[in-house]
Amino acid sequence: MTAPLKTFDPIIVDVALGERAYDIVIGRGVLASLGQRIAALRPGVRTAIVTDRTVAAHWLKPTEAILAEAGIPSSTIVVEEGEGSKTYAGLEKVSEALIAAKIERNDLVIALGGGVVGDLAGFAAAILRRGVDFVQVPTSLLAQVDSSVGGKTGINSPQGKNLLGAFHQPVLVIADTAVLDTLSPRQFRAGYAEVAKYGLLGDAGFFTWLEANHADIVTGGAAREHAVATSCRAKAAIVARDERETGDRALLNLGHTFGHALEAITGFSDRLFHGEGVAVGMVLAAQFSAELGMLPPDDVTRIERHLAAVGLPTHLQDIAGFAQEGIGDADRLLALMAQDKKVKRGKLTFILMEAIGRAVIAKDVDPARVRDFLQAKLHRRG
Repeated sequence: MTAPLKTFDPIIVDVALGERAYDIVIGRGVLASLGQRIAALRPGVRTAIVTDRTVAAHWLKPTEAILAEAGIPSSTIVVEEGEGSKTYAGLEKVSEALIAAKIERNDLVIALGGGVVGDLAGFAAAILRRGVDFVQVPTSLLAQVDSSVGGKTGINSPQGKNLLGAFHQPVLVIADTAVLDTLSPRQFRAGYAEVAKYGLLGDAGFFTWLEANHADIVTGGAAREHAVATSCRAKAAIVARDERETGDRALLNLGHTFGHALEAITGFSDRLFHGEGVAVGMVLAAQFSAELGMLPPDDVTRIERHLAAVGLPTHLQDIAGFAQEGIGDADRLLALMAQDKKVKRGKLTFILMEAIGRAVIAKDVDPARVRDFLQAKLHRRG
């Protein structure tokens, strides 16, 4: 692994998509460059900032001031925090507000927030006047390393996570790592699950580096920028090869088939943050891989140990309210997995592991085998 870059050096990661290529700008304080960068991209543009109440309290006024200083007019749309805004009603609210603000095709929507705001604002931009460009300003670790990159936008259905949406690439991503200082410890840890994912699915050296440096990432040292940049480079490379997930982009869903089902069964609530569901899901994927004879048991132990050391849940029993009706129902969990977007003609697809740093796409997994596995995990720890 290369040494972490200095925190005061902005890092530019290119998402190579031809005419739709864009930059991810990473570093402490890079939010201050937002106005200048937008002015260079879209002279004379008007903007609408979509954010949530919590993020607005910290970052809305500074963002408005940065845009105003660059001569860029802006309007603001504020939604409630959390997955409850990623609904039909939330989409209607944002879309109607963008129309009322007279945002036109040559204007920009700015998603200022975490993954929920980015998904919601991006989807509204994708359908507004049949497509308006947008900028991602991710304010959570999860959004900076994952959801702000790659153009997946959407909302949840009562029947499952992210079942309605569109591929709509941003024109710019500004990942200011200083804004992560305002996250709660639990929110930061949830985002860390997606960082660990990149090591597990394709970079064993990065995972080893994370094992040694995760504390510095949490405290905001030089390791934080290195972790964000490495994650973004990994995702950008996969997106450039497979923008619409017809091939190996599916590897980015390591832990998500289990995790999304757990989010749905807990009502997309703060009982289980997305990253927490992914953490439990990655451990389940590793355990299932080991049960199938694909992954050495020592690797499973190593994965569990690292995620637990960061403070993430690693077992079904760690989920708040586990004993409540629903979570402990293997059939219900399996039914929710059957709604997963990777299901093709009713056949389950899982992202499994052959080693730390080597994930594979496993098609046509036997549902009965999955059910038996879940049943065993639901009734014992480990």
